Amino acid sequence: MDGGALSAGGDGPLTDGGRAPAGSGGAPTGLEVLLLDEIASLDPAERAAVEAAAVLGDHATAETIGALTGSPAADVVDALRRAMRRDLVRPLRTGGAGQRLTLRHPLIRALVHEHTDPWRRQEYHRRAAAELARAGAPATEQAHHVERSLTSWDPDAAAVLTRAAEQTALTAPAASAHWLHIVLGILPDTPHHHDRRRELTLLRAAALGSAGALKESRDLFHQVIHLSGRAVDDPAGEDRLRTTAVVQCAAMERQLGRYAEADALLRRELDRHPGPSPSQRIALVVEWCCRAQFVARYPDVRDDLARALAQARALGDRLGEMGALTLAAMSEAYEGGTAEARGLAREAAALADALTDSDLAGLCEPLVRLGWAEAMLDAYPDAERHTDRGVDIARRTGRLYMLSQLLLCKAYVHLLTCRVGSALELADEAAAIARALGSGELLGLTLAIRALVLGQARPPGDPDVLAAAEEAAAAVEGAADSWWSTLARALPAFAALGAGDPHRAREVLFAAGGGTDLPRLQPASLPEFLELLTAASLAAGAQAEAEQAAERSLKEAECIDLPTRRAAALRASGRVAAHRGDAAAAARAFTDAAKESARPGAVLREVQGLLLAAPSARAAGDATGAARMWRRARRLAAEGGAVLLVALADRQRPQVFGGPQDPAEGAGPESALARLTGREREIAELVAEGLTNQAVASRLCLSPRTVESHVAWAYRKTGVTSRAALATLMARHADARRGSTPDGPPPP
Repeated sequence: MDGGALSAGGDGPLTDGGRAPAGSGGAPTGLEVLLLDEIASLDPAERAAVEAAAVLGDHATAETIGALTGSPAADVVDALRRAMRRDLVRPLRTGGAGQRLTLRHPLIRALVHEHTDPWRRQEYHRRAAAELARAGAPATEQAHHVERSLTSWDPDAAAVLTRAAEQTALTAPAASAHWLHIVLGILPDTPHHHDRRRELTLLRAAALGSAGALKESRDLFHQVIHLSGRAVDDPAGEDRLRTTAVVQCAAMERQLGRYAEADALLRRELDRHPGPSPSQRIALVVEWCCRAQFVARYPDVRDDLARALAQARALGDRLGEMGALTLAAMSEAYEGGTAEARGLAREAAALADALTDSDLAGLCEPLVRLGWAEAMLDAYPDAERHTDRGVDIARRTGRLYMLSQLLLCKAYVHLLTCRVGSALELADEAAAIARALGSGELLGLTLAIRALVLGQARPPGDPDVLAAAEEAAAAVEGAADSWWSTLARALPAFAALGAGDPHRAREVLFAAGGGTDLPRLQPASLPEFLELLTAASLAAGAQAEAEQAAERSLKEAECIDLPTRRAAALRASGRVAAHRGDAAAAARAFTDAAKESARPGAVLREVQGLLLAAPSARAAGDATGAARMWRRARRLAAEGGAVLLVALADRQRPQVFGGPQDPAEGAGPESALARLTGREREIAELVAEGLTNQAVASRLCLSPRTVESHVAWAYRKTGVTSRAALATLMARHADARRGSTPDGPPPP
């Protein structure tokens, strides 16, 4: 066969059964048959050498192949030369001792491995493991061969797999859990091995939790707790292991939304006599307080957390201190205790910056908490810096559960700072991970924030936004009331108002908030939810309700003392003033709101304030100021990819400028789009929907390069320079075709 038909590829480890690459990449069965015919033509010496190379993968050399086959070195070299002339084996251009070899393609390696006599294959793997051990290879490289050569309990083999699992627990938890599963499967079920079984089960449970298998992890932790109390030789070690299992099991229960179960576990362990060690008690208390925070009971445990923080500092327990500090910072920010939260967040940030990535590898959750605390405190650069670090650590260590939360926090920061395109990409990735984790509350919160982002990335009235919000609410159906589930139920109210249904927005808000006073909603977010209620009530004709909501928003914002909360309250007051016909008061409130939003860099909120202010300023007689605010708002919205706000700005143009077009804005969308070909217009419409070039190519059965070319021509012909600007142009065209649409300020 022509060697170019399958060019050389990587020789990564084979998956279970040695077959994974076969048939992958769309290779047809007929190709596999041809390759098997090629392999069948080998003479016995060539076949043995090729089979050994398939087993060895990246470690294939003439010397290691000889060690596996037991053939003299000269015979091995001759066989390899013949295989190389057939282009089945190729040399790798690498440094170091010994010429490394590889099979022509991973598919060939998989087929050879699969069709090797199973007993010979097993023996080859045993010899490969021995050869790697003799050469001093890491346990992680030996483990692949040890696993494939096991037939029964072997203490030495189990030791290799266990070392490999321990070495990868923080860097590749899924692989670690897999190797521990192999060891536990062959470990004899005898009293002599009881303690070892519990230790290995604890390690596997922790690895599974890190990898995102929350329910399986929780179940294994329960097994460890159930099996405790049987050790005779080391009761202190037994207690440490049990407490460790309780803390981590409670964390899994919390992440699964089982707060009562987490509370019972932690209380029982805290009340146990003799009690846990001081350092373990800190971990128990921090997790117990975290559970309380999630069910909005942080004030009840504030003093307990403060004592745990003091104890961690007294013991010099930096990781315990980090956990307590970040939880306290996030909780105080949640409750609206801005001054206290700022101080705690600064301390936590200083400690996090002093810790290495290795220190934080098992502590991604404190980085999640620190990022959210800083985001809630309007400290967006700090929040992004810490979430970036957390994302990097979580990706490298395979901590999927924490990765989804870090991505979500970063998406929220990008939304508020008006980077809508990247915010949507981050939210999409977070949602994809959350769907696989089994936590309904995390999925609901993720989808709800994604719906907020999607609302800004699409033109007004896009039905996908409301559908996304409804999916978020459905994800937490039947879940207990908690921070995450309540937000997942409340945030769809924004989508309902954006869809033009203020009555539905009020219903959603009251149901999620626990009544008209909204007692269940996060205190720190009340000014923004009250602004939403103000807008919805005015649109529904409930003016008295709107006035009460706006007045309360001002009081709440004064207590919280953060720029974005004051901005929300000012926008609520401006809406009421505009509804009363007091254009001057409305313009002042909206302008002040935009200035407050600009202080911490909340560009999206600044744009909303400016777009609300411009028509009121024009009505109050300040045409110059109105035009200046409108132009800045539209420019910031277009630069940030906020398609919704750009479309709303374009609707406002006649109201702000007193005519159909701002002279500074150039030709309308119809004249710009008229220059596009039919295919360019079709692709531009898909780009406006948020599709990537690859997605457009798949939709239209084109190559990505062809799509790139059409997009480039669309840029040139329309004069735009970005996908966001092209999407904005398409949205303006769609608005123009629909004719007049109801005027009104942008939703909050």
